[in-house]
Amino acid sequence: MTENLLEDRRTLWIVAALIVILFTIANLPWQLDDYDQAKQAFTSFEMVKEGHWFYQHTPHERIATKPPLVGWISAAVFAVTRSWEIAWRLPSLIAALALAFVLFRAAKNAYGTMSAVIAVSAFGLNLLSPRLATLVRTDMPLAFVIFLIGLLIWKKIREGNEWKRRDQLYVFVLLTAAMLIKGPIVYAFLLPGIVVFQWHRGRARPPGAPKTNLASAWPGWWPWLASLAIFLVWVAAGIRFQPGFYDEVVVREFLGRFGETIHRPQPFFFYLPHLLHRFAPWSVLIIALAAIALQSRNWRLRSVFREMSPETFWLLCWSVGGLIVMSLIPSKRVDRIFPVIPPLCLLLAAQISGRDAALRRPYLWTVAVLAVAILITGGYTGWKVITGYRQHRDALAVLGRDIRREAEARHWRYEVVSTQDEGLLLYLQKTHFIKPAYAAAEWKAGNLDALVVLREKVTAVMEGPKSDPLSHSESNEREKRQEHGEYVVITR
Repeated sequence: MTENLLEDRRTLWIVAALIVILFTIANLPWQLDDYDQAKQAFTSFEMVKEGHWFYQHTPHERIATKPPLVGWISAAVFAVTRSWEIAWRLPSLIAALALAFVLFRAAKNAYGTMSAVIAVSAFGLNLLSPRLATLVRTDMPLAFVIFLIGLLIWKKIREGNEWKRRDQLYVFVLLTAAMLIKGPIVYAFLLPGIVVFQWHRGRARPPGAPKTNLASAWPGWWPWLASLAIFLVWVAAGIRFQPGFYDEVVVREFLGRFGETIHRPQPFFFYLPHLLHRFAPWSVLIIALAAIALQSRNWRLRSVFREMSPETFWLLCWSVGGLIVMSLIPSKRVDRIFPVIPPLCLLLAAQISGRDAALRRPYLWTVAVLAVAILITGGYTGWKVITGYRQHRDALAVLGRDIRREAEARHWRYEVVSTQDEGLLLYLQKTHFIKPAYAAAEWKAGNLDALVVLREKVTAVMEGPKSDPLSHSESNEREKRQEHGEYVVITR
């Protein structure tokens, strides 16, 4: 009965519909006040408003540290939809849905419908994927591109085919896209697994056997070097033409990740417990199935590797290699390890496929885990959305929309005084904060009709600490309490 349930087409459609719903609603109410979303959103906003297509800034006018590809995509989406919320969030959502679709097709073709349903369920029903699906960040597009590269390697290994020029061109295009999304971090998720697989392949090759008769994970040197060269051209031009680029991008953003002074370091095992937790209950199922496989061979690890198919061994090298190398980098954050989850989902599909005699019928386990995953992911996502609306997590976004609407109706000339809330600049669709002293000068000169300012900065903007700016200017005010303070709108 459980086997029929997992292979029933209605189960697939229910799981797919639930994943789409969770991916769409997980970050409601939409706001840019956390996870550096405002920095990423500002890149495409600056492209459209000021024409800075190759090098952008943060809302506080520091150099943006990410390459521009995702910003280009958001700018293109805005040109079609004329909605910044859609433009900022649609690239991640499309990448998440495309990744789920490609993962399902690959698992179905290799391991059957039941394993494919479990693989796509594992990808969609955890605590990381729905969160990143509409987050204004580069994590999901990067994971999608890395998965496509790893999947192409997996297909070559599985089919035992040689790497042809067309395949190498695909790898080059995908590597270049990854470089222009987040830089050389793509190497950390792919090269360690390739090195280990090639080393194991060399040891497993019978003496005298030609190399072409054995599957290879290495597509050749030129896709890696050519894509890196394109990225280095972008870096070199930034150093040459953008003041502060070297300090912000090369020293602080890249080299600083390997030190313990600029970014807050974390211990080596930081990612492992977080991955077990955020990928639960699928992480528990993967470990349990692996333990059963080992037990059936009297815990002889060499026997497991010897009998493991090359494509399954590649999935293991791919996911574990990325996890280990990312753990070696002192600077850590949970979402950075997300690209190892898709190969783990495909590895789970291989475990469930029934090729191992000890795992011939794990159907009851998988149904139970699927039910638990639906409860955990659905319940957690629903709770986050409900509490978000109850606690008015989007209060600053609502304030920005209200101010824009009234400013348009009354034809206000208005500015926003510099604040730590970077998202406020985007909610008001302004390209620059202004300093309190400049705001005071413009207000006195009558060049502004309204100012958005933190309450504690009002006296710095107006005539002096003894003045009463709200009564003297007969101002109207709107107030929204935020984590960083209370904002008021001063009007004449």
